[in-house]
Amino acid sequence: MPKVLEFKLPDLGEGLTEAEIVRWLVAVGDVVAVDQPVVEVETAKAMVEVPCPYGGVVTARFGEEGTELPVGAPLLTVAVGPVDEEDAVEEVESSEYSGNVLVGYGTAAATTRRRSRVRPVTPAAVPVAPPAPAEAAGPVPVISPLVRRLAREHGLDLRELRGSGPEGLILRADVESAMRTPAPVPAPVVPATPAAALAGERIALKGIRGAVADKLSRSRTEIPDATCWVDADATELMAARAAMNAAGGPKVSVLALLARICTAALARFPELNSTVDLAAREIVRLPEVHLGFAAQTERGLVVPVVRDAHTRNVDSLGAELARLTEAARTGTLTPAQLTGGTFTLNNYGVFGVDGSTPIINHPEAAMLGVGRIIPKPWVHEGELAVRQVVQLSLTFDHRVCDGGTAGGFLRYVADCVEHPAVLLRTL
Repeated sequence: MPKVLEFKLPDLGEGLTEAEIVRWLVAVGDVVAVDQPVVEVETAKAMVEVPCPYGGVVTARFGEEGTELPVGAPLLTVAVGPVDEEDAVEEVESSEYSGNVLVGYGTAAATTRRRSRVRPVTPAAVPVAPPAPAEAAGPVPVISPLVRRLAREHGLDLRELRGSGPEGLILRADVESAMRTPAPVPAPVVPATPAAALAGERIALKGIRGAVADKLSRSRTEIPDATCWVDADATELMAARAAMNAAGGPKVSVLALLARICTAALARFPELNSTVDLAAREIVRLPEVHLGFAAQTERGLVVPVVRDAHTRNVDSLGAELARLTEAARTGTLTPAQLTGGTFTLNNYGVFGVDGSTPIINHPEAAMLGVGRIIPKPWVHEGELAVRQVVQLSLTFDHRVCDGGTAGGFLRYVADCVEHPAVLLRTL
């Protein structure tokens, strides 16, 4: 007889405990192959396709599009051909650790996968549940163990929290919100008035936008940040870029030049390539520079990460920046490409603004902001002239360094912008 196997939302890794169903790629009654993508989900970090580790006929789907499910909740069931006891064990094991599981994420543990000897059956070989009841019969919500642990570590009683997930399921965001909310203080009861009710369009803070909101709030809550800024004459930098592009080869972007300047500055001021371990009360200086850069997309703000940026020259940085930017625009960034940054470069000049005070990308220690480069009056070699001027701003965690170090970093960046030849000493 056919065996019906349940495929659950796999462990997403990177601290993620839930995902929203964006689009089903299969319907009840469809025949699926092993590792065929069956559903597209959106996590707090990226949009990804989930492949199914079974081959057979889809007999039920759990959750409609737009539903948020916790890790471990059933996604669908698949009827497979007759299997012996050994094959059944193999299949159960593969459902937990095998194959791609979730494109862009690592598996929960490194294993050697054996392809189970399951023979897919045709739709006619197994009774298929009607689509309507299968869609409606969602699982009983189960609170993620990670959510329980987070609540326990912060002394929160889950029975007192109101869940925002399906059927009132308590999600990680609910626990983190409770952590940020002070204990309620009794107050006189005031009758509600029409003016007290807020009207207007309500937009859910979920997916990438919700993750950004949580991260920015955490940054401002935990990090004692300070900002310093300086105007710099970028005329020579722009001239150097024009000369490099005129020489042929791949075009050099301003962002690539700024990225190279950042890695050179971090080599001189490693305090800013660090993070703070609150539990150990230690500053952790990081040996590699994984450079994040802010990118605005239709789905919200994302920060792709250029791995080992300190080992790359301008051409290599430019190529990687272009590749990641294109992936951001098409929504194909993987979670691995959006995590692990140690320092962030934010070129908000593309929005036509001169300056800003960046919010640090938690848990990093600093972010460099760059405004637009425009002609301005400037005293050059003792004479008033029109020069290409840019405002640079550095927001830094005051726990990892003092203002002298931050000012030294920013001044070095400005010197490289004004005199690109300074970089020749670090190439």
